[in-house]
Amino acid sequence: MWNALRKVQGATDIELNEKGIAYARLTGEALAQVSFDLAFSSPLKRAVDTARYVLNGREVPLYTDKRIQEISFGIMEGTQIDGPFKREFDYFFHDTKKYTAPEGGESIEDVCRRTRDFWEELTGTERFQNATILIATHGCAGRALLQSVYKDGDFWHGCVPPNCCVNIVEVKNGEARLLAEDKIYYKNR
Repeated sequence: MWNALRKVQGATDIELNEKGIAYARLTGEALAQVSFDLAFSSPLKRAVDTARYVLNGREVPLYTDKRIQEISFGIMEGTQIDGPFKREFDYFFHDTKKYTAPEGGESIEDVCRRTRDFWEELTGTERFQNATILIATHGCAGRALLQSVYKDGDFWHGCVPPNCCVNIVEVKNGEARLLAEDKIYYKNR
């Protein structure tokens, strides 16, 4: 709901609205033939629910991990993007090197550090080496997680990812390769 109101959610635990539920269900239908071995989600309700809708009742273990939770905007959470912190949000979305952590919030570097820790643990764990894993996270945390795959230094990699988009990464012999980026399964439906 806050997306529709152009309010910043960050680490605030907002539920999916009807549109978000529809997107997650359609994404789940598109991924119905993918045999997930396990799933990880941010502990925020909107991510957990997205994972559950995508899995659509399949018996796949679902674990939450705070390291892939969305960035905390501290005192800026709940404000409108074009409100009193407009300049800070302009930096966040368009010039990330100038963005600094607000009071009570995180920097992009903070999010990159914790998602990198998650990535290294996940890709370095023997039992996950041949697993197909669903990860449900958020826009900034997702891009931070993909910094382990991207090598171009562009944090947003061209754009803020659309809601409920899918990125497919293959990891073999310690090397990660992006197979699909920001794929949307709910468009034109």
